[in-house]
Amino acid sequence: MTLLLKQLFSFFKLLNSDTGTNQLAAGLACGIILGFSPILSLQALLILICCFFFRIQMGAAFLAAFFFKLVAYTLDPLTDSLGQTALENPSLRPLFVDMYNMPLIPLTRFNNSIVMGSGILGVLAVIPAFFVFKILVVKYRQFVVARFQKTKLWKAWVGTSFYKWYTTYDRLYGS
Repeated sequence: MTLLLKQLFSFFKLLNSDTGTNQLAAGLACGIILGFSPILSLQALLILICCFFFRIQMGAAFLAAFFFKLVAYTLDPLTDSLGQTALENPSLRPLFVDMYNMPLIPLTRFNNSIVMGSGILGVLAVIPAFFVFKILVVKYRQFVVARFQKTKLWKAWVGTSFYKWYTTYDRLYGS
């Protein structure tokens, strides 16, 4: 539970920082695929490797994965029927047989109807979600953060010696 709270606080810190909106939006979008895929699977490992190579925000990805894992459980009936439709499609049967006989592809567990349906739903949702998350991050920074920084409470907080100490500590030692 503390790990989740730490990720949540780190995410809000990132939302309020100067971190690029593309990195945050890509992290949230990758969290969709992580949330819809099984925890110990090849597709989850590939997404994590992509997060390391492309400077995608890992905290945002893990937080979104936690949220979308909960969403995935509620969508199981839908993803089961979607996966079953894809797996029982006669034109795709030779492809699935070939994939199942490959060395690493069965580790994706694509032959499970829920995993297949969740994978299809996640892949279809990731590109539109990236743009939606990017717009939401920009709007959050424009309206919520900008308005909050104009309040008297924020100005009083910034003037305290504790805040100055914290910003110096954070700048020197980072978190």
